[in-house]
Amino acid sequence: MRVVVTGASGLVGSALVPYLAAQGHETDVLSRNTAPGHLVWNPQDGSLDPALLKGVEAIVHLAGANIAAGRWTSARKKEIRDSRLGSTRLLVDTFRRLDRPPRVLVCSSAIGFYGDTGEKIVAEDSAGGSGFLADLCREWEAEAARAEELGTRVVRMRTGVILSPKGGALAKVLPVFRAGFGGPIGGGKQWMSWISIDDAIAVIQFLMAGDSISGPVNAVAPMPVTNSEFAHALGHALSRPAIAPVPATVLKLMYGKMAEETILASTRVVPQRLTGEGFQFRHPELEGALNYLLKE
Repeated sequence: MRVVVTGASGLVGSALVPYLAAQGHETDVLSRNTAPGHLVWNPQDGSLDPALLKGVEAIVHLAGANIAAGRWTSARKKEIRDSRLGSTRLLVDTFRRLDRPPRVLVCSSAIGFYGDTGEKIVAEDSAGGSGFLADLCREWEAEAARAEELGTRVVRMRTGVILSPKGGALAKVLPVFRAGFGGPIGGGKQWMSWISIDDAIAVIQFLMAGDSISGPVNAVAPMPVTNSEFAHALGHALSRPAIAPVPATVLKLMYGKMAEETILASTRVVPQRLTGEGFQFRHPELEGALNYLLKE
């Protein structure tokens, strides 16, 4: 299968591209980087030559500004929103100019779609939440869904916290936990829906190949944990104490709404569609996932 990946320099994309190539797919990178071998586009000015997508069977769209990189100022929210909506709109508009649009578009979204769910267990048929992140995900997914009018199968992949020692949330907290200063955040009662990087990559290939799968799919492990349980499991995996709490007030002062809607929000999300379609998780439980990811 000929596959094009956007956002290939990110945590998921940098692991996905070599994985797909190893699986025998003809894999290209769509990037603003003009490095040799890259297909070049520029979502900011709306430039994408349709000829670059001729013959492409699948697109995995991961591009977008980092949501958790800092406070959500007005300028930062605009950058986050424009990077996702603009790039997705450009892709779908370019599909319209092709004789044969891609068969499948796997578009990244996030479980932030559901907002703060408290103790409630939510699946793909649950209603969306409120707030900047929930609204963003709704609009983002709506832009991707327009491709369905062209006969493209669209999968809206709602990812949870992707665990990898090479980047993302786990890499950020590892130095603190290794130094023995880790602990629960904001009381630790909020639920955290996570997935190992290996399973995240396998999910994408599964969604590309699954001709019957479309619409929203929660890319999370089947066993969410509380933040306190996560801290304990990470401390155990590193043979370090994990009892130093981080007060919610500190995070709110530092990061404002970004902290409230990401780090402090409770997201007890389950992968109902994936389990129903028979996907087999390599790391269904957190302790096993951490032990594997952090092995020397």
